[in-house]
Amino acid sequence: MNVYKATEENIKAAAEIIKSGGLVAFPTETVYGLGANGLNEIAVAKIFEAKQRPTFNPLILHIASFEQINLIAEAENKIAKELIKIFWPGPLTLVLKKKKIVPEIVTAGNTTVAVRMPANKVARKLIEYSGVPVAAPSANAFGFLSPTTAEHVANQLGNKVEMILDGGSTEIGIESTIIEISDEGIFLLRPGGLPVEEIEKITGKLKTKTETQKPNSPGQLPFHYSPKIPLRFFESVKEEEISGKKKAALFFCKIKNEEEFVSVKCLSCKGDLREAAANLFSFLHELEASGAEIILAEKPPAEGLGVAILDRLTRASRRY
Repeated sequence: MNVYKATEENIKAAAEIIKSGGLVAFPTETVYGLGANGLNEIAVAKIFEAKQRPTFNPLILHIASFEQINLIAEAENKIAKELIKIFWPGPLTLVLKKKKIVPEIVTAGNTTVAVRMPANKVARKLIEYSGVPVAAPSANAFGFLSPTTAEHVANQLGNKVEMILDGGSTEIGIESTIIEISDEGIFLLRPGGLPVEEIEKITGKLKTKTETQKPNSPGQLPFHYSPKIPLRFFESVKEEEISGKKKAALFFCKIKNEEEFVSVKCLSCKGDLREAAANLFSFLHELEASGAEIILAEKPPAEGLGVAILDRLTRASRRY
């Protein structure tokens, strides 16, 4: 088995794999990432191959120090500097103008690059010891549920990864919030682990972009983050979709009619959005494996982290 505890010795060994052009899965505070040397085109290509990810979907470069951002991106914008000062390290990704050193495969040919400094100490040590920005999407098969434990990674990618660093369950449990800072304005590209309301205290009201088949950051495709069985919202599911099927249910804060389902999960019995976000993908993994044929989900409040939870569930519901 290629899963190793995230000890100092193993993190250094993982960094050597990154340096040599290999793949390492590692924990961040959001979800587990599948990492490679972000300045090595061949290494980055292995990420797309392992995930079966389309090459038109760009990657995030993860950095461990504030100095590294100047190597890969133009970050002189006043708002960008303020956001970096307040929210890094943390679950915020910035899309900025890229520098020539960044390979085209990382950005899918775009003139911008997505950059993040994770708060997780294992992730930052790995990047530091590797000595390069680390390209890292979520460590799962493309389009399916993001991993929040090392076991999730092993189940989806197995031996496609040379080493999986086990740092326990991720703290936040959903991917980073992504915003783009450009001459045209400041855009929300993906809601995530940093509530939009916190960002807008600095930026003012964020603009939004329509979904696109040629994204300039992850999380912009119409469907994503999906279990291997259909997911529908309670309020919009059609009778013919559930008739005669084994059903699982994902409730927000209160379980109802438990006897109707083969498995039920409650994201947060306290109605705590942070707890709900941390549980989202883990619970979906469990419901996916429960023997159910369809998952019915309750919508969370569309505020704070609830916006990101709703985004993930909505994209999952579009797959089937």
